[in-house]
This record gives sequence, C-alpha cells and structure tokens, in this order.
Amino acid sequence: MKTKFSVPTRADVNPSNQQIFDNLHKALGFVPNLYATIAYSNNGLARYLAYQNAKTSISNKEKEAVNLIVSQVNGCLYCQSAHTVIGKMNGFTDEQILDIRRGKSSDAKLNSLVALAADITKNRGRASGDLVDDFYANGYTNENLVDLILQVSDKTAMNYLHNLTDIPVDFPLAPAL
Repeated sequence: MKTKFSVPTRADVNPSNQQIFDNLHKALGFVPNLYATIAYSNNGLARYLAYQNAKTSISNKEKEAVNLIVSQVNGCLYCQSAHTVIGKMNGFTDEQILDIRRGKSSDAKLNSLVALAADITKNRGRASGDLVDDFYANGYTNENLVDLILQVSDKTAMNYLHNLTDIPVDFPLAPAL
C-alpha cells in the first residue's frame, strides 16, 4: 500500500516556511501544492527556491521548454500542467507546447535544446554526441550546457517529488499527448 501524502498547510510548517508561504501567496496568489509539499523539510523550500531562482544563461522561454520536455519524459502530470500554464505566459502557443512535449520545435535552436534535454533525461546524463554537437552548432555554449543540466536537475527533482507523493495538481491539467 502506498503512503498517502497530504499537502501541508501554513499551520503545519515551521515559521521560516510560513514566511515563504506568505511571500508565495503575495507573489502568486496561492502556494502551489508541490512547493507546500517541499515545506515538510524545514530547510528544503528555501533551498529549492534559491536554486530555482538563481541566474542562468538560458532564457525563461528556454527554461520552460526544458521544464516541459523533462516533465514529459519523467511522466509528471503536475509539472506538465504547471509548465503548460507558465509556457503560455512565456509566449508559447498550445501547439508549440504540445510539440515541445513531443520532443521537437519548429525553431532549430530551440529544437536542439529540447532534443538534448530529452536525451539527457532519458539517458541519465549520457547524451548522444550528435545531439550535443547540434546544440553547439545552433549557437549554444559550454555555459549554456552547464545551465541546461542544472535546469534538468531542478525539474527532475520536482518530477520525482510529485511522482512519489502524488499530491493534487492545482493547475489546469495538461492535455494528454
């Protein structure tokens, strides 16, 4: 039998996490269930948010493309749903989001990023040399490669947390492919 996880409320978490809940509520209008679940750890939520919000050489739109494909590969409905919403906020159309989740993009540069992110995720960091070469041929740099790997790790952690806890999705559900 699988342990049932509940989403902690503000009253269930320590004072430092309560402050983070307050800040998230001010910024977003709510505390996403997955963030609240991280607050089971006294230090995890602050640590995760600092990691997630750190500066990166890839654009917000590129980050969302990575988040979408990694969540698709890892089968995380929560993150697919959240990043469908955030992807639209970053200028992707519904069809572009579905294409990215299928592992492709009509934009050559973005396609090289999505293909490499998918391969890194599927093969646990042992990506195809051809995909790495294509990534560089499309103008990406060593800095971008490092930041891509960090983005994959960020999203993989969240995918695993949701896949294990199965907490309720609090975004409109992403369409099935």
